[in-house]
Amino acid sequence: MINISRLHYPVTALGPGRRAGIWVQGCTIACPGCVSRDTWDHGTGTPLRVDDVLGWITNLGAQHGDLDGVTITGGEPTEQPEALHNLLGGIDERRQGGTFTGDVLCYTGRDEDDLHALWPWARTLIDAVIVGAFKITEPTGLLWRGSANQRLIALTERGHRVYSPYVDATVSRPPLQVTVDGGQVWMIGIPRRGDLQRLEEALRRDGVDLEEVSWRPR
Repeated sequence: MINISRLHYPVTALGPGRRAGIWVQGCTIACPGCVSRDTWDHGTGTPLRVDDVLGWITNLGAQHGDLDGVTITGGEPTEQPEALHNLLGGIDERRQGGTFTGDVLCYTGRDEDDLHALWPWARTLIDAVIVGAFKITEPTGLLWRGSANQRLIALTERGHRVYSPYVDATVSRPPLQVTVDGGQVWMIGIPRRGDLQRLEEALRRDGVDLEEVSWRPR
């Protein structure tokens, strides 16, 4: 089983192309200023069978010829090591079988050495990682990263091919998505300072008042 916060397709703001997004539930790193406080609590979320998540990815690939990759974030993926090993191994099997041809990008608040100590298999199952805890005092314009200390590192040949153009890429405005599901508004992406306030104001102008938000303590 894997504890999931949410699954979403398409994700276009966390990696190149149109991607399957997997948010795992549970994080004890708890970075100050995190926009995803709702993913911290290990006691919430939805436990799913790893095979069901793999089936979701496979079906997306069959239905959408433009499934370019999978992005795994959270929450903190390294806090579910067995489930993530099984999930990533299953994705790799589907690539070898030709039912999935995209890349895998994984976010972690661990540094590179800690990641490989916890996941010695990472270099064979993950194409690229974004490592490092979010530091609210180190704003950045780096694409797909929330603070200047975070690094995008390619781990496989595919990872170098896909991600080399983006290692030092910067943007004046980060890509952001807004989706509505079950009466909840989801923001996908890495916002810059002031973006969340602008989002709340834009929604309010459209008649949507947010009762609570994940980026402020309850």
